[in-house]
Amino acid sequence: MDIPPASTPIVCDMTTAPDTTQQRLDEYRRLFGQHLISRERTAEGIRFRLRAEPGVEEQVRDLAEREKACCAFFAFDITTHGEQVIWDCAVSDNDTARAILEGYYLLPETAAHIQGADELNKHLADKGLHFIADPNDPLRYTVG
Repeated sequence: MDIPPASTPIVCDMTTAPDTTQQRLDEYRRLFGQHLISRERTAEGIRFRLRAEPGVEEQVRDLAEREKACCAFFAFDITTHGEQVIWDCAVSDNDTARAILEGYYLLPETAAHIQGADELNKHLADKGLHFIADPNDPLRYTVG
């Protein structure tokens, strides 16, 4: 996995994303709700194990590509082994990036209960992660 350097900015920029934050949250909710087998922490980061049902690998690859496009500090590796799609995730060597990765690890739980991007931002703020919208572009966030 090609993990970005620690100097990579911790920014989430969805200005060119084909979906909204709400649509992406809904996609995670469906993906994890229907296909997640397990998750674990690894030496490099975290791993999701999903059922290798038709279309799941393609969905995970597409989702990971969109995540990487808006959050350059993430790294993803997707493989299929037998009946499982293995989705490995890691981040830059940065305390804030690691805190976001922990939130990503908890996403199967939180996505099931959070309704909307504002509620997700509040949930993350309660964990110490504050997303600051760019006043010139409400789809670009930095973590502060």
